[in-house]
Amino acid sequence: MPNCILALDQGTTSSRAFVWDSAGKPLASVQEEFEQILPAPGVVEHDPETIWASQLRVARQALARSGKTAEDIAAIGLANQRETTVLWERATGRPVANAVVWQSRISAGICDQLKREGLEPVFRQKTGLVLDAYFSGTKIKHLLDTHEGLRAKALKGEILFGTVDSWLIWRLTGGRCHVTDPSNASRTLLYNIHSLDWDDELLKILDIPRAMLPEVRPSSGLFGQSLEEWFGRAIPIMGVAGDQQAAMFGQACFEPGTAKNTYGTGCFLLWNTGDRPVESRHQLLSTIGWQLEDRVTYCLEGSVFVAGAAVQWLRDGLGIIQRSADVERLAATVPDNGGVYFVPALVGLGAPHWDPCARGAILGITRGTKAGHLARAALEAMAFQTRDLVEAMQLDAGTPLRVLKVDGGAAVNDLLMQFQADLLGVEVHRAVIAETTALGAAYLAGLAVGVWRDLAELASQWKLDRSFVPHMDLESRHRLLRRWAEAVRRSHRWIEA
Repeated sequence: MPNCILALDQGTTSSRAFVWDSAGKPLASVQEEFEQILPAPGVVEHDPETIWASQLRVARQALARSGKTAEDIAAIGLANQRETTVLWERATGRPVANAVVWQSRISAGICDQLKREGLEPVFRQKTGLVLDAYFSGTKIKHLLDTHEGLRAKALKGEILFGTVDSWLIWRLTGGRCHVTDPSNASRTLLYNIHSLDWDDELLKILDIPRAMLPEVRPSSGLFGQSLEEWFGRAIPIMGVAGDQQAAMFGQACFEPGTAKNTYGTGCFLLWNTGDRPVESRHQLLSTIGWQLEDRVTYCLEGSVFVAGAAVQWLRDGLGIIQRSADVERLAATVPDNGGVYFVPALVGLGAPHWDPCARGAILGITRGTKAGHLARAALEAMAFQTRDLVEAMQLDAGTPLRVLKVDGGAAVNDLLMQFQADLLGVEVHRAVIAETTALGAAYLAGLAVGVWRDLAELASQWKLDRSFVPHMDLESRHRLLRRWAEAVRRSHRWIEA
């Protein structure tokens, strides 16, 4: 019997693919970056065809490098950048426009109008989300409003909407399956996380036809079969989750009170709240982690829009590093931040501020400021923003954080992880397997086909790479946090100033 899983991890800046064995070890992985389309300040787009083509290429390459064939693959698992919005023609499969990326603020005006109409509490109660351009619903409305005749076609069922998981499954299955899972559906502003269905009232408010929407299926189970032509045989697609929920699953955060933070393009902190959603009083999100059969796990989430993307900006915008991996070495050339604070509000601020009009700010520069100080400030910004989320999350959950599990590209950075532990005052645990997003997608798929028996078996596979223990004294921590809070305050509402 085949006992390997092909995991697809479609992210914001790259498409990746992994082949995992039944011990939860990667046999091969391939990554391919793709173009970020930036037509205006605060507007971010992707070419959906590029997403599909790059994902298919890396999947085939990973399979070849693993030494396995399609006959060895029991199932495909899929994790994806969430909220990013794709509309395409049902008949042809052609996208009607570029994908509107989760970072894009293009629909901020729609959100402002809905808030003025007093509708935010309706969305908040039903979806667990704030009214922000981050989420898919207002992105869909923007596309329908700005492309002539598109809404009429959508009413006839001729235009389909999907987050990136739905788009990839549509292509993998040759247009046979228009589906998603609750973790992705719960990020659209259209899905009622209590009734577990698309919400007609919200669809009416945003003027979005229900005929556009995918069928929602449990996160672990059958989503469709890939076409034989892609890999040499049809492979069942058996696991789907948004990338942050997949990382949570890959970190084995199965019990209420467990938490993880992913340091990727953005930073995403999830806290397991069990079988009931917790209504946030501190500007966090209530969201669905995953659904196994009829059992739904909910999470509190804090979303930071720019984390690793700030390092990419140092590389591509300023040119002070050649590779993203160089940032730790450059930061280590100085003993501290030299009084420099970088608020990376390059596309506004996410939780707990939710300020689309904030813009990036670098404060505290003197004639003695060096490139190393900027690199260190960019790294420290990830930890400061995570600290802000943890503070809000502890208030909502009513319990203190005991340990933070970490993953994502920047989690390999020892300097950052130590600073994170120092700011939080709790241990930070990095897993041996850093690629927990792809691993979580593999776990969801493997559970459905019997590669793994249950959650207990998955939890037993989690292994600690390193524990970072806090060493900073309270006075130093509080001084840093006060200066950070002042820097954030000065970045607020910048484009309205």
